[in-house]
Amino acid sequence: MKKIIIILAGFAMLGVTSCKKDLTTLNVDPKNPSTAPSYAFFTNAQHTLINTLTSANVNLNIFRLIVQYWEETTYTDESNYDIATRDINDAMWNSLYSSVLRDLQEAKNLIPKDVTDPNIQKNELAIADLMQVMAFYYLVTSYGNIPYTEALDINKPFPKFDDAKTVYNNLLVRLNTDIGNMNTANASFGDADILYGGDVAKWKKFANSFKLKMALTIADDDNATAKTAAEAAVTAGVFTSNSDNAEFGYLSSPPNTNPIWVDLVQSGRKDFVANSTIINTMMGLNDPRMPAYFTLDANNGYSGGDPGASSNYATFSKPAVAITAPDFPALFMDYSEVEFLLAEASARGYSVGATAATHYANAITASIEYWGGTAGDATAYLAQPSVNYATAAGTYKQKIGIQEWLGLYNRGWDAWIVWRRLDYPQLAPAVDALSAIPLRFPYPVNEQNVNGTNYNAAATAIGGDLVNTKLWFDKF
Repeated sequence: MKKIIIILAGFAMLGVTSCKKDLTTLNVDPKNPSTAPSYAFFTNAQHTLINTLTSANVNLNIFRLIVQYWEETTYTDESNYDIATRDINDAMWNSLYSSVLRDLQEAKNLIPKDVTDPNIQKNELAIADLMQVMAFYYLVTSYGNIPYTEALDINKPFPKFDDAKTVYNNLLVRLNTDIGNMNTANASFGDADILYGGDVAKWKKFANSFKLKMALTIADDDNATAKTAAEAAVTAGVFTSNSDNAEFGYLSSPPNTNPIWVDLVQSGRKDFVANSTIINTMMGLNDPRMPAYFTLDANNGYSGGDPGASSNYATFSKPAVAITAPDFPALFMDYSEVEFLLAEASARGYSVGATAATHYANAITASIEYWGGTAGDATAYLAQPSVNYATAAGTYKQKIGIQEWLGLYNRGWDAWIVWRRLDYPQLAPAVDALSAIPLRFPYPVNEQNVNGTNYNAAATAIGGDLVNTKLWFDKF
């Protein structure tokens, strides 16, 4: 849906039905109700989640720097993996736990009170739970063991950390339940759903596509579970074109604008240029998406700053002007990503309807067309021996990994997850790196200080609270 409804701007007034005067109502401020409707919490959670995933703010989301899409200009701390100074790991954690998951839990608590139709109620509860699964997916693949069973329990102020693999398997169970509970014959959130406008059929297709994503994430660790989940998702129905994309539409004026515009344009910042890694890769492949991704540099060509190096803003290419527009949309997931996942699934021997080469070509074509290119552009690009699946260098992980990395541009968090499990492209650490390229994020300082016993147990269980500790799904 291409608009954002300002749900939180005005809640319904609290009223009384008795004709007898109730003096306790004099203590109620009708402009600041003590209880919000369920849909307000749901809408706010959607907005916060996509903003967190899309943000370019170095206090919150530095994944475009880590996967070498962008490079910093004057201050290069984050490009060199300084996570601690700005408490980035705390900000990510708090955004997902304190805002997204908390709001979704409150929505789930209130839906049975707000919605009288049991069929609509069931759909809304399933969609809200699906979004919780999404938020936990990013947490568990970023930190490892996390608070889960006790995380949203107000009676557990110091929650235990659950085993990451156990959490992940439970998320898959929840996702299956959510899919089964979605009935396309009934409505859901309506305009309060700022992604799909309450269209349950679209949500169901998205849920199956996300299930495919979750399946392939763990394929190197648990191939049997991944195969079963992936094949079931495809049978049930995943994205089949760009029209299915889970695209979040921002507005052209505040407050509901593209966070990249907020971070770069509205704030007047000149903090980022293109990274030489992606520029050199795209130039070497004659990638037609280059002008959609980046501006021309000072010499009317394309160039980028080296990873971790201070890079002059005027000299190098910058993120394309369209990407920094206030109403440029964000993606939770798109058809191109689904086709890359299907290509990988096919290469692993899963039954997903076509060959790896066909899905690979579909993925690249979908990406080029999404970014404004034509089918002819895609055909020419795929005809190159360095791109064509039959002749491109390396294993299926290398072929798919490099092209999926290019296709996930502007979605740094997802690119980081894929890069860790496919190991392509082979990124070199930043020039003044404080560590190896992060394979996970350390736990928040607040957890260390306030929830120390459970923090220490979790850190020990995963092999150390370090950025180079591999998580369970990252095998090679």
